[in-house]
Amino acid sequence: MSDIYVPGVKSRFNTDKLIDDLMKVERVPRDRVERRVETLQTEKTYWQEMGRRMGTLRDSARLLFSFQNPFNERIVVSEDDSVISANATREATEQSHRFTVKQVAAADRFISSPLDENYRVPNGTYNFSVGEDQISFAFRGGSLREFTEALNRRGKEKIQASLIQVEPGTRSLLLESLVTGEKNRLGFYEDAEALAISVGMAERVNDTRVDFTLSNATVQPGRNSDPKLISLENNILSVNAGGRALISPGVAIRSSPELVVSFEVSTVVQKNGAVIIPQPPTGPELPPTGSASYGDITIENDLSSAPLPPWTPPPIPPRVDDFGVLTFNYSDGTTTILPPISDSENFKSYQYRLQDIAGDRTIISMELVNHNTHRDVSIKNVRIYDPLATGGGFKAHNPVSLASDAVIAMDGIEIKRPSNNIDDLIPGVTITPRNVSDRPVSLGVQPDREGIKDSIISLVGNYNRLMAEVNILTRNDDRIIQELSYLTTEEQENYRKRLGIFSGDSTLSQFKNTLQRAATTPYPTSDAPLLLSQIGVGTDVRRSGASSGYDASRLRGYLEIDEKILDAALETRIPQIRQLFGFDSDGDLLVDTGLAYTIDNLSKPYVETGGIISLKTSSIDSRVDQDQRRMETLDRQLASKESSLRIQYGQMEGAFTRMERMSTSLDQFSQQSNNNNGR
Repeated sequence: MSDIYVPGVKSRFNTDKLIDDLMKVERVPRDRVERRVETLQTEKTYWQEMGRRMGTLRDSARLLFSFQNPFNERIVVSEDDSVISANATREATEQSHRFTVKQVAAADRFISSPLDENYRVPNGTYNFSVGEDQISFAFRGGSLREFTEALNRRGKEKIQASLIQVEPGTRSLLLESLVTGEKNRLGFYEDAEALAISVGMAERVNDTRVDFTLSNATVQPGRNSDPKLISLENNILSVNAGGRALISPGVAIRSSPELVVSFEVSTVVQKNGAVIIPQPPTGPELPPTGSASYGDITIENDLSSAPLPPWTPPPIPPRVDDFGVLTFNYSDGTTTILPPISDSENFKSYQYRLQDIAGDRTIISMELVNHNTHRDVSIKNVRIYDPLATGGGFKAHNPVSLASDAVIAMDGIEIKRPSNNIDDLIPGVTITPRNVSDRPVSLGVQPDREGIKDSIISLVGNYNRLMAEVNILTRNDDRIIQELSYLTTEEQENYRKRLGIFSGDSTLSQFKNTLQRAATTPYPTSDAPLLLSQIGVGTDVRRSGASSGYDASRLRGYLEIDEKILDAALETRIPQIRQLFGFDSDGDLLVDTGLAYTIDNLSKPYVETGGIISLKTSSIDSRVDQDQRRMETLDRQLASKESSLRIQYGQMEGAFTRMERMSTSLDQFSQQSNNNNGR
């Protein structure tokens, strides 16, 4: 077996190269199949890319007529976002109002005096309140940081603590309510009370708050007033025109600099007023004059008459408009009229420093005197209090902010809410007052024109990218790529490899032609049929003064946008533009026509599961599978052929070696014979 060819041993006849050259010829069919597989896989990639392009176009088209379409979106435009802003949902309607921000809702925020950074908070049970909510936790004692961390863990999103370095080596404890609104005051109890006092955050004060309860026990008719002109319901006192009512708080109230008086008042202006216009007298009532009868004949006497002197109607009482309807009565017998109110059918809040009105006098009652002839006045929530006083009879030393409601006026109507997110005033709109302003600020709910414009631009962009892809794959013309100025150099080179690869496939050409017709067809609206070009989008949208010469690129189906025309159309024709893209023409609440609807229907057979693109790629997969099986068969045959050649060449080299050995033996034998003969 030593003469058998062993692979890896150098052959004197260069057998490996001979076999490789022979195998190259044998591999030609196999290489041809491999190249076909690569081509098919590349075509599959192009079809998949085409499917993605169609799917993207279809998605942008569906967005323009589905229930999420941008035509239903609303935005709020504020004249001054630093004063008031708002957000709108799709349910909001187009409208405009003017707002004046009188007060922004705030929460209690109290800060302590500077404390040594090593200050220790004693152990105890710390109870706080925020409005009606109670927060309580046991603290075993520790540093200020440990105390703030413990409070924040148990704050229940109602209260929060933090440390502020006011001076080097010191820390100030900041406690703040996380809930805005006048009724959500921050209070301290038990060990929290002792801590607030010890760190200089608050001090205990006498409760000076007085709420005027409006009931039959505290309200009585004023001097010479008809009790029928006064009514009480749900702690609201109403005094009709010409009436007056006296309110007794039950305690004498000593005026002081820190107290304020607040109340809410509404008015109703009567068209005819409360004064009854006297009518002319009817005159005396005269007895019957009688009659005389004879047989069947009756004769009536003439009626009696009583001539009346001419009647001169009394003069109509003058109209009285008096807005100074509230008066303080003092213990010394003097009175003060409070600043005038203003007309508002909704309750409007008023607040004044008590000392500015009463000086140092003691208030014993309040009187609502309605001298008006055409105006009814109602009042509620009358109280005198110290705004710095917290819950539990405390007064903050250095409040950062105090709990207060948001107070805004909408078109002159005052509204009060505990939060700065007011979502119950205009349906679908959440209003956020941000800063106090002394002038009205316009706030308008409008369609989201920018969102609509962006959606249209997105549709046009996806349309053009798809159209470019179709043009490249179906036409072998390098100018198509040169016209696409937005392509990078690398993208241009990649696209050049695709030029005309599907030129013999009519599928894409038919789709392109149908899509172009869809983009240039008028669509019905509730007004009149509308073309895409009428809103500034078309295949040849030119600005005034532009050249009108021949341009081959404009014949390839790409869409252009004239933003000026589009912006003008969006200002005045949004309903028609919406119907241009999707319109319910038969009233069945389902869109059945429109450009976006048409594009969706055109793309659907191509991109849906089992659609044209899927069939194309499935067909390619089947052909690839067949060719790969063919390649496997050819690989086996080539391996067998190569093995056979190597055996044959090995045997040939073995035979040659044996022949050389035999020749050498014969030569040696001949030489030996000659040598023997020569002896």
